[in-house]
Amino acid sequence: MPDRQFDLLVIGGGPGGYVAAIRAAQLGFRSAVVERDKLGGICLNWGCIPTKALLKNAEIYNNFKHSDEWGISYKDLKFDFSKIVARSRKVATLNSKGVEYLLKKNKIEHISGVGQLVAKGKVAISKDGKPIETISAKHIVIATGARPQTLPNVKIDGTKVISSTEAMILTDVPKSMVVIGAGAIGVEFAYFYNAFGTKVTLVEMMPNILPVEDKEISKLLESNFKKNGIEIFTESKVDSVAAGKEVSVVIATKEGRKEVKADVALMAIGVQGNSENLGLEVLGVRIEKGWIQTDDFGRTNIDGIYAIGDVAGPPWLAHVASREGIVCVDALAGKNPQPIDWDSIPGCTYCQPQVASIGLTEEKALAAGYQLKVGRFPFSASGKARAIGETDGLVKLIFDAKYGELLGAHILGSEATELIAELGVAKTLETTADGIAGTIHAHPTLSEAIMEAAENAYGHSINI
Repeated sequence: MPDRQFDLLVIGGGPGGYVAAIRAAQLGFRSAVVERDKLGGICLNWGCIPTKALLKNAEIYNNFKHSDEWGISYKDLKFDFSKIVARSRKVATLNSKGVEYLLKKNKIEHISGVGQLVAKGKVAISKDGKPIETISAKHIVIATGARPQTLPNVKIDGTKVISSTEAMILTDVPKSMVVIGAGAIGVEFAYFYNAFGTKVTLVEMMPNILPVEDKEISKLLESNFKKNGIEIFTESKVDSVAAGKEVSVVIATKEGRKEVKADVALMAIGVQGNSENLGLEVLGVRIEKGWIQTDDFGRTNIDGIYAIGDVAGPPWLAHVASREGIVCVDALAGKNPQPIDWDSIPGCTYCQPQVASIGLTEEKALAAGYQLKVGRFPFSASGKARAIGETDGLVKLIFDAKYGELLGAHILGSEATELIAELGVAKTLETTADGIAGTIHAHPTLSEAIMEAAENAYGHSINI
């Protein structure tokens, strides 16, 4: 029986893979997606989407704690953690089914199983360790994502030492938790469990939590977290993790070694690429430190083999994977797309207050030799922020003093992850400070803080 033939075969059905397949189908390619688990990948099933459902629960519960400020009273506030988790899982299932519908709509073959390269243009499909078929394809896109990383000599056992996956489906709220790593994942779970009463200790080896963010923003969020009872150790290294009835985490801090005991330890130090067991070595695809090496259009060193998303290295963001999928397919279809502008990738952290940014931090802009104009506008001066009771944080805009070019934008505050889109458009269109300040923003809105920050950079802010 001859192999089934496709123009494009994607291995991995996450936000990079399924988007690439749909784009290919739109361009007339006969396309297929091989996925070993549920469609949507980690993002839709165990990451981006279900975590936001959990975080919304935390936000609502925190609001109830302060309901007296709103003239609302209640008796005996309670939460049912099993229902909170169940709601998150329902959201994940709905999104996965949505991807299944999109593949059917675009006449894309969904192949349930594991794909492995066996020769150029050929992928063997197996399921539960048993071979099913071999498929031929002119173009093969690897979109297998990444998985949680752990420290040397520390095993994630799923019970006492857990990853983000287990953190989403715990049956009970732990009384105490050590979160190792204060990137976006660690910070979001620290906020979530703190909201429901867990004593959270957050450990980060860099000088600031959210170390990729602007230092001023990180420091403000750190102060907010400490105010809410989260213990934070920065410039601190985890020496050991020992699991028994409880977890013992030994931390080398600036002040010396400290042992922290907790019910559970969450490992959130980063991810490693799922580049193993794909048969890449058969064709000599170049891999470095677990990441498939590509050019700006997803092309590997082997003709006809492409890689997109987390498996191709940082930044490990779902929206980057999706864009890479479109750029990759457009390029192989001969449409000459523009490569991704890596300085214009928005980054978002969905704790409360939220953090969102795009472009250069103030520190990096100065290091690059720019003369700067920096504008700030605090939400405490925003009428809308006062009205909705969300006055923590600020908008910080960084401009090149010579030309007024927007170099970076940083927001801490309510709906920061929505507000950042305006600044993404502004940066893409090379809008200057005058352009942002001169754009009439509706009143009252949180987005007025963006206009005011642009004015503030040149000393013209009206409301501060």
